[in-house]
Amino acid sequence: MATQKAYKLLAQQEGISNSNAKSMIDRGLVYVGNKKVMIARGEIDERTMFRVIKIEKAKPIFENDDIIVIDKPAYVNSDEIERQFRGTRLLHRLDRETSGVLMLVKNEEFRQKAIKEFAQDKVYKEYIAWVEGIVTEPIEVDKAIVTQKKNNRAYSNVSPKGKPARTEFFPDIVSAKKTKVKVIIHNGRTHQIRVHARYIDHPIVGDEQYGGRRAKRVMLHAHKVRLLGMEFTAPEPKSFKTFE
Repeated sequence: MATQKAYKLLAQQEGISNSNAKSMIDRGLVYVGNKKVMIARGEIDERTMFRVIKIEKAKPIFENDDIIVIDKPAYVNSDEIERQFRGTRLLHRLDRETSGVLMLVKNEEFRQKAIKEFAQDKVYKEYIAWVEGIVTEPIEVDKAIVTQKKNNRAYSNVSPKGKPARTEFFPDIVSAKKTKVKVIIHNGRTHQIRVHARYIDHPIVGDEQYGGRRAKRVMLHAHKVRLLGMEFTAPEPKSFKTFE
């Protein structure tokens, strides 16, 4: 059986550069059947046919002289969105596979005002997630989180040595031993929802880093934000409506 590195074979099939092909695999966009291709440099049968997920475009939700709010698609880094909208600066970040409300500011005066609101926990942040297992009642997690960086990758943990973090989970729909939940976060630490979901033994579906089972993506969506008297909503993705 003749084999070839996955990213090289993908580049040939899609007519793209090797570096583009490697990036697509690293983002989690490439499948063989229903299995995600995990290792770009892994050897694979050269007769393999790939299936590539197309990334949706970033859609502006709201814009004025101070701020532009984007419905960020999954599989895109927040920094990439910042580069797409010149003259803006990220006010906060969403993880690569998290979709939804992402805010970028246009001037320093507004940025400082907004940062103060975040620091005083005056910003309302509501997410939608699918978690493993059945959640029947609201759960509140008030546990400090510490974050470390390894090989340029952030990893967070519940720890008394960490910074304060509070997350509220509200069950919505149960399907196939998974629960769709509304999540409200306070503070806003790196990977806060993902870490607290694992802490209560209900990791987010698709979040393999924190104990979730493999899925097409991390099933986490930033649904609604209220900041300085303004409210921004990103409609939940179609894939979140019910769980197969």
